[in-house]
Amino acid sequence: MTRSISQGRSALVLFAIGLFDSGSVFSEQVVVGRMIDLTHRFDEQTIYWPTEEGFKLLRGPAGVTERGYYYAANRFMCAEHGGTHIDAPIHFWKGGQTVDQVPLRRLIGPAACVDVSQKCAADRDYQVAVEDFTAWEAANKSSLADKIVLIRTGFARHWPDREKYLGTAATGRAAVAKLHFPGLDPAAADWLITRRKIRAVGIDTASIDHGQTRDFPTHQRLFRDNVPALENVALSDDVPADKFTVVALPMKIGGGSGAPCRVVAIPGESLK
Repeated sequence: MTRSISQGRSALVLFAIGLFDSGSVFSEQVVVGRMIDLTHRFDEQTIYWPTEEGFKLLRGPAGVTERGYYYAANRFMCAEHGGTHIDAPIHFWKGGQTVDQVPLRRLIGPAACVDVSQKCAADRDYQVAVEDFTAWEAANKSSLADKIVLIRTGFARHWPDREKYLGTAATGRAAVAKLHFPGLDPAAADWLITRRKIRAVGIDTASIDHGQTRDFPTHQRLFRDNVPALENVALSDDVPADKFTVVALPMKIGGGSGAPCRVVAIPGESLK
């Protein structure tokens, strides 16, 4: 699922990004040797919430035209929330930012990958705790402050097997009660916001709340402070723990509560 793209020993990836943050504009450069795609492909196997229909690619014309040139064009249909995507704060918080209102600074920046895969292998309903984040900081001698925090549960390896990934292959409203996968504990979400002031959070499961949630408290806590969430991130072991940049660019849907998102990790000294 995740692809590493080698650029050669002299390759440079240059990002000149002008971002508005609290009225200021800044431009930074990131020089790296490779990029890692953290995005699952959208196709007929893409996993959506049990109550949603899947991704549909409606094939259009494809072939050589009467004027002699080749032309192909399709249409697609999908829910906002499915596959690798972003949850905008409006998704669970009245008055929260819509997709088109999420600042670029929350979507591009220094990142960290917190691995809890062993705990999640032992308990597929595991909720990532504050202790997991403080342990990461101690082990890496680094702070999660002002970072995009990615949580690796190990569940990306199950994609696109719905039963292994979601805990059930069933669809429809009754299937929601059968969901079993890890998520972020709401108390830990609060800690990340109040103590570390993170930019965004991402996870390699179908939801930032664990599968057995009923009221989605983690969504509510994050979105109250306009902290967006990336879900179904294709996290593999290629992603380092620290010192990399994440670029997460969703389809800019006006008024949208979520959108398909291309997420990329760039190892090397991260964008500040």
